[in-house]
Amino acid sequence: MDQSSNCNCLPLRPTPMKKFQNSAHTFVHESLRGLAEVHADILAVHLDPTYVVRRENTPGQVAVISGGGSGHEPLDVGYVGQGMLAAACPGEIFTSCTPNQIVAAAQAAEQGAGCLFIVKNYRGDLLNFETALDMLDFDCSTVVVDDDASVDTSPHSVGRRGAAGTLIVQKVVGAAAAAGASLAECKTVGCRVNSQTASAGVSFQGCMDPITGSPTFVIGADEIEFGVGLHGEPGRQRIPMASAENLAARMLDTIMRDLKPKPEHRLLLCVNGFGATPLSELYVLFNAASGHLKARGLNIHCSLVGNYATSLDTPGGSITVTVLDDEIASLWLAPVHTAALRW
Repeated sequence: MDQSSNCNCLPLRPTPMKKFQNSAHTFVHESLRGLAEVHADILAVHLDPTYVVRRENTPGQVAVISGGGSGHEPLDVGYVGQGMLAAACPGEIFTSCTPNQIVAAAQAAEQGAGCLFIVKNYRGDLLNFETALDMLDFDCSTVVVDDDASVDTSPHSVGRRGAAGTLIVQKVVGAAAAAGASLAECKTVGCRVNSQTASAGVSFQGCMDPITGSPTFVIGADEIEFGVGLHGEPGRQRIPMASAENLAARMLDTIMRDLKPKPEHRLLLCVNGFGATPLSELYVLFNAASGHLKARGLNIHCSLVGNYATSLDTPGGSITVTVLDDEIASLWLAPVHTAALRW
């Protein structure tokens, strides 16, 4: 007897990609148009070449500019506003912005005190920002963010990758610029906060690329990727699924080996979602991470929980720790008003 005749199951088919989009090729521009309309009081969007610029820039203030591939929102475009970025350059999904975008954004945002570029440590970003710097005829400098402590080398980056620590560098440097710091002073504090920041992340599966309609990687139902990057690129190792307590401990072990904080240090603890993790789960992860840090005798001075540096619809998240000094703590807590971060 043919057993298949008794089966009510439908044949397995590939799951179609389901997203709010009209076309993969217009996705970024249409998203930016929506951003501009909702936050017209804060920012403006220019589409040829593409960049986002703050509505009101202060003469004599250093213009802090960042950018990179889209798909990480609210990083970077969501942080254009008072007390943070003067402009941001979004490339296509997971693709670096071009030198022409960066030059146009810098020319629109520069207010006579020069520009400071906040650049994630990826080959394309480094090359294109360096090219733009050579094309500009006013003072510019660069801070490279490489907070990802989970990998030392990657085919996607030159050494350690830039991760969720990017938003911390952007906030601190943006506050310094708003307070009237010079270009050299902004660069100094940016390099210092980057050196005092480390991140590690995990993902439960790859994100769905809206261009290809395929996941960036596929893993087993009982596996997770430890040390995953912001583009969904594979991390340090593939490990069995574990509890939030266990995962927090593993991520913090990586971060603590890098930062080596002492009990007298004050810490900023950021738990960041990659785009598809519910806020309730992020609070579970924060609770676990906070408990582990306190058990080590460490002091959490500031905290942040939410989806701040994402990877499209990746389920998972990261932990970032910054060792604060008086200046960095003050700049972090300084007023900020952007689409995605404000206090």
